[in-house]
Formats: sequence, C-alpha cells, structure tokens
Amino acid sequence: MSQNDSLCEELSLQVIVDQQFCCKTATTLTVWNKSLLFAAEGFTVFDSNGNLLFRVDTDDSLLLMDALGKPLLTLRRKHPSLHQRWEGFPGNNVDDHKPLFTVRRSSILPMNDCVEVFMNCGFICKPCADYEIEGSFSDRCCTIYTTAPRMPAAEVKRKCSGTGTMLGKDVYTLYIERGFDQAFIMGIII
Repeated sequence: MSQNDSLCEELSLQVIVDQQFCCKTATTLTVWNKSLLFAAEGFTVFDSNGNLLFRVDTDDSLLLMDALGKPLLTLRRKHPSLHQRWEGFPGNNVDDHKPLFTVRRSSILPMNDCVEVFMNCGFICKPCADYEIEGSFSDRCCTIYTTAPRMPAAEVKRKCSGTGTMLGKDVYTLYIERGFDQAFIMGIII
C-alpha cells in the first residue's frame, strides 16, 4: 500500500477528482455566480481566505477549472433525458473518457426536488444512488448526502454579510464536510 493510500484510508478521504481538493477539516467556500472573464457566464469560487479556488465557464457544457485554469471536470447535459441528466467527465476530455458520475432528477415530476448522483455512470445497473441532493439549488438551500451510510457531505446556503444581511442569490456559501473532494462537490452542484 502506498503512502497516499494509507493517508486516504486514515482520513477517510473521498477522492474523486484529485486528493489536493480533499481537506482534513470542514471547509467553507464562497461561490459567486459571475465569471472572471469579460462577457462570459460562469461561477467563481473562493476559499475562506478569499483566494481563488475554482472557476466555472459555461458554454454548451460546464467546465470546472482550478485557480490556474487547469480543467478538472466537464459536465455535459445528456439529451434526450426525462430526468434532466448530466454527466461529469475528468478534465475536458469528454469524447475520450467514460463519465465519472451522472447527476439526474430522481423523478420526472417537477414537484420533486431530490437529485441523485451515481458514480461511474452505472445508474442503469445500480438500485440506488451514491449521493442525493435534497432541497432547492435555485433557492440556494440544499444538502448533499452520501447514501451508504446516509450522512451530510455538503450544504449550500445563501451567504450573509457580517451584519447578518442576506446577500443576493448570485453569492452563496458551500460548506463541505472534512474528507470530501471539493472539486467533485462543486461539480455536482453547478
């Protein structure tokens, strides 16, 4: 067993994208629904010290990049899909790789806010999801749970100022429990 394997086992890290994005302690990120690029759409993500951690550019697909612009995940909408399905691929090699995960609504009925995440895109063969997202992302109020065992992995909330004033819907807080891959969590909420 390598040193990295023993470290992952010791900390119970959930490495999906890259070990460097798995923290030993719970982490709070600030997500801003604004691209750093002029006339572009996307997201910008900052750590608790105000340092740029991720950015997301949106075109036909969503591209999650680290602070230096290295592609980490590409999310592409799967057409046609009754469940509004998205697939997550490593880096920006959509055509060369199988998806790392699939995100889909648990029901085709619009009243159900539950979203399911299946790892390795095996949801056709799997009886249940690996992660569930409950709540409303559009209202910036949702929780991501692991399913076996069921425990919270991350939570999205609207950001409040130091005085307690709630900021607009374009700025929100992403709280990630220790050991979870921040890049993966960011990938499933965008």
